[in-house]
Amino acid sequence: MKFNCNQATLSKALNIVSKAVTTRTTIPVLKGILLKTTGDNKLILSTSDLDFSIETKIDVNTEIEGSVIVNAKLFNDIIKKLSNEIITVELEDESRVSIKTTNSRFNIVSQSAEEFPNIPNLEGESSKLSFDKEIFKKMIKQTQFCASIDDTKGVIVGILIELTSDNLNMVAIDGYRMAVRREKILNNESKKIIINARILNEVSKILSENEINDDLDIFINDKNAVMILDDTKVVMRLLDGEFINYIDVLPKEHSTSVILDRISLINSIERASLLAREGRNNLIRISVNENLMTITSNSEEGNVKEDIIMEKEGENLEIGFNSKYMMDALKAIEDEEIKLEFSSSIKPCLVKPLIGNEYEYLILDRKSTRLNSSHTNRSR
Repeated sequence: MKFNCNQATLSKALNIVSKAVTTRTTIPVLKGILLKTTGDNKLILSTSDLDFSIETKIDVNTEIEGSVIVNAKLFNDIIKKLSNEIITVELEDESRVSIKTTNSRFNIVSQSAEEFPNIPNLEGESSKLSFDKEIFKKMIKQTQFCASIDDTKGVIVGILIELTSDNLNMVAIDGYRMAVRREKILNNESKKIIINARILNEVSKILSENEINDDLDIFINDKNAVMILDDTKVVMRLLDGEFINYIDVLPKEHSTSVILDRISLINSIERASLLAREGRNNLIRISVNENLMTITSNSEEGNVKEDIIMEKEGENLEIGFNSKYMMDALKAIEDEEIKLEFSSSIKPCLVKPLIGNEYEYLILDRKSTRLNSSHTNRSR
């Protein structure tokens, strides 16, 4: 194998495929990048952690066709440090690759390409879904932080992607908070899939780095979802299990609702959380009384009180929250004004828009244990 290409072009491709490289493995090939040259002057770069795989192509000058695996971190670091000029990469022997420029030469250890896992190709055996790229990326951003980061928690480490005849819904829950994001789309079929939130977060980064404005195509079968974007293919293993019935978790009624300015609430909670961090579990207390919301926090280091003007319907109440959970939801929203709904001082708070149901964030109060915990880890 031997090819020549521009340093900047190769570095950009490496930045894409490196997102699927894992360091949490004892399998050497999963720490590597597969480089494969073709007769039509293409270099195919592939990475995989078995749950998440990325393949992208760039134009090169192929002198010798072939393939090899190189350590992803080392190869990426070397290419980044080289000047923006033509690079020559060559397989010198069965276990060594050279990287050459006008003034630099590296020799690094390589592995046989035969060891690399197969990346599925779903063409002809799957259903195809198309999404607006920017909307899909935004929906990931507005839900992924609510997914569990504990790999022992089953499917709630993932985001539910639910397609109905006229809606695309994304749902994430970690037992203490839940995000529901909805978007109107026209769709020919109903479908539910669950994809690891960590993987979708990396997909969002790839979408941000891609300048193509075309719709995003995703092919789905029983085990995998494959995203095609320009010259990049992303394969995501679907999580197997039954996601929580989130409709049942959302409150059907409330005793108190308030409308207030989102940025004012963010700023007040941020100031209150300066002392909440010094206490236990980022605890803040919210008091709703007539047209005033009061936010307080107390710790051994001191106390703080913040007042915000609001519109209220219903009863006065006092309730405690984890300030981080509330802030994560508020920062994901773009509306100037929002509505908060409370059922009681010991039940979760629902954050929603003034009109419609584009988003709903359910945040546990400090006196509850988990959001319907008996449902969050069911599997088929």
